[in-house]
Amino acid sequence: MAKILPFQGIRPTRDKVSLVSCRSFEDYSAVELAYLIDYNPFSFLHVLHPAYVNPQKVTSDKRFKMVAAKLKDFKKENILVQEDKPIFYLYQIQTRHHVFTGIIAGTTLEDYRSDVILKHEDTLEYRVELFKEYLDYGRFNTEPVLMMYPDQEHINHWIDQCKTTRPIYDFSTVDKQRHTLWRVEDDKDITWLCEQFEQVDRMYIADGHHRFASANLLQEEDPENLKGHNHSVMTYLISERNLKIYEYNRIIHDLNNYTKEEFLELLEQKFIIKNKEQQLWKPTQKMEFGMYLDGDFYSLKLRNTKRTNDILQQLDAQILYDEVLHPILGLDDLRNDARIDYIPGNESIVTIKEMVDDGEYEVGFMLYPTNVEEIKEVAENNLIMPPKSTYIEPKFMNGLLIYEI
Repeated sequence: MAKILPFQGIRPTRDKVSLVSCRSFEDYSAVELAYLIDYNPFSFLHVLHPAYVNPQKVTSDKRFKMVAAKLKDFKKENILVQEDKPIFYLYQIQTRHHVFTGIIAGTTLEDYRSDVILKHEDTLEYRVELFKEYLDYGRFNTEPVLMMYPDQEHINHWIDQCKTTRPIYDFSTVDKQRHTLWRVEDDKDITWLCEQFEQVDRMYIADGHHRFASANLLQEEDPENLKGHNHSVMTYLISERNLKIYEYNRIIHDLNNYTKEEFLELLEQKFIIKNKEQQLWKPTQKMEFGMYLDGDFYSLKLRNTKRTNDILQQLDAQILYDEVLHPILGLDDLRNDARIDYIPGNESIVTIKEMVDDGEYEVGFMLYPTNVEEIKEVAENNLIMPPKSTYIEPKFMNGLLIYEI
């Protein structure tokens, strides 16, 4: 049974929410960051990276202390306010192509350890350690873990009813997204929601594995450091039907010393290859791959599909690695090899074409997206997907809600 917890969130005042909230720090170019930090005194970027001007001269512990101090400044200046009591939130993100609606709540480290909450991605030790240090100094998180749960019709109906009430926020951003937030403060609603999730056997981390792992490590190292409801993580709970799962496409800098002709000959041993020439082509089914090489698009269809009950061997990302990236292109460590980069599937394949045409990369591969059932099967079998198998939306705004620990 899953346990969810209301929390006493900290959030921007209604008049400043569009000025405070921001995308993840890594999403901005250096020019954008400089502009926002120089000209928007309310941006949460001031909290996230207060040492922006001279980051290389500031140690991580000092920077994290500055983050905590800047958050206190925002609270003292009434840019941020705290709820009077623990509550839930309903949050809707409307992009150009999709509408995502979910519940913001705390989920417990106990459920994470007891496999009520399951994961499908591996974590990097250094990233877990770094974010644990950030949590230890900063004592807050503002980017929830994206968690999916099996679709529940009664919860869907409740969400629809909540959306007829007046939200506390309803604003648009320069990337043409609309963000709407409702407070769920009625005790009856809070109790009812908790009861509904108690009937959910399993939930699945869709995005944010490192954040959960870091909170768990912090609590394990110092159990007395986090008390009461703070043995939990802020989570954006969303029905599995409401997720949008994209592939991660691959671009590689070189052909591992093969000529184009030699490379195509090696591929033909394993794939049926069709030259699509200038057609912007991408796969339409599993075990089919797109490729862009030397000005032409190609379709690659696996000649011999292996019958296997191993879910990992059925994943297109694993097949591409086993058949092409590792044996032909000589790529071993997909996380750390500098010869390969990744383009999320929500970007046009024109991006891949342009990057290859510019000469920095030799070849690009387009994959068919993984589906929800594959993610769940991997997680339920305690397995780990290949690196960069999925790019999942929605993405959360920083500074919209702050979860103190």
